[in-house]
Amino acid sequence: MRALIQRVSEASVTVEGQVTGSIMQGYVILVGVTHDDSHQDAEWLANKIVGLRLFEDDAGKMNLSLVDIGGSALVVSQFTLYANANKGRRPSFTSAARPDHAEPLVSFLADAIQAKGVHVETGVFGAMMSVEILNDGPVTLMLER
Repeated sequence: MRALIQRVSEASVTVEGQVTGSIMQGYVILVGVTHDDSHQDAEWLANKIVGLRLFEDDAGKMNLSLVDIGGSALVVSQFTLYANANKGRRPSFTSAARPDHAEPLVSFLADAIQAKGVHVETGVFGAMMSVEILNDGPVTLMLER
């Protein structure tokens, strides 16, 4: 399971002209799932994401977590995180899990983050989404389990 985390001042996701999720300060979490990912992987990622200290304290050090600042998370499924472009010019997506395996794990991850005290908004699994991100820093991290 892969999660690309971007610290944001604000972000939203729109599907067919309708905003499906919108947050102010927090993280946009783009999530990719591969074939052998499990609930344990999603739980590990949720713990890691909620505990990450990527927000600055009064001294200007990245010392505060999402919970510490009362931030939110916007969780968006993104199978392209498992793209392989090593050969040719068209990426292969064979490492990405099929929707029947990926969708429940993305939902589980969002629920696990929320259960740890973070407000969570989401995109729409499998939809063509427009994601607006005001990256703060910029701070971007890739986590993989």
